[in-house]
Amino acid sequence: MKPKYWFKGRIYLSKKDLVLKKLIQTYKNEHINLNYNYFHSLVNSIIGQQISVSAADSIKKKFFRLKRNITPITVLKLSKKDFRVCGLSRQKILYIQNISKFFIKNKKFIKNISQHSEVEIFDNLIQIKGVGKWTIHMFLMFSFGSSNIFPIGDLGFLKAISKQYNIELPINENKLNNLQKKWSPYCSQATWYLWRSLDPIPVNY
Repeated sequence: MKPKYWFKGRIYLSKKDLVLKKLIQTYKNEHINLNYNYFHSLVNSIIGQQISVSAADSIKKKFFRLKRNITPITVLKLSKKDFRVCGLSRQKILYIQNISKFFIKNKKFIKNISQHSEVEIFDNLIQIKGVGKWTIHMFLMFSFGSSNIFPIGDLGFLKAISKQYNIELPINENKLNNLQKKWSPYCSQATWYLWRSLDPIPVNY
């Protein structure tokens, strides 16, 4: 499902930023697809850590074919061999298992997650070993529908800025701050278009 802010964000960013205006026109029929299966969204983010979009997409397809219904309970019943067949590293296997245990133990929080603030969600999810700031940012963007995430620690995001704005890496902090101010409150949308400019398929978690 398209985020509620998407139409307004396109208009706002097109007026504010000529680079983004061109990208918005290029990918005018594409958008973030919100994933309301919170468990799947977090698992997707773990799979996508530090690998290309295409590689992550391949692993995700294999992983979600392991069982008819991938849930925290079914994940904990999978063998290490099942995980490895998908191309998952030992660390990512452990992280996905940790997420599964968290979902089983915190059913009330998960059920009512839409009623929580971004800060509350962050404070809860950061307790899961293997779930860091980047993973939570992806969850907030692709599942919670946050409009203003600026993932400064994402290498692909920084590469896209460097390429599209002709800025040499590493990018000066002041330049990043200026872009963040310019795009706010639609940094998530700007980020997605910049990612899209690098990858052959849309980024989705």
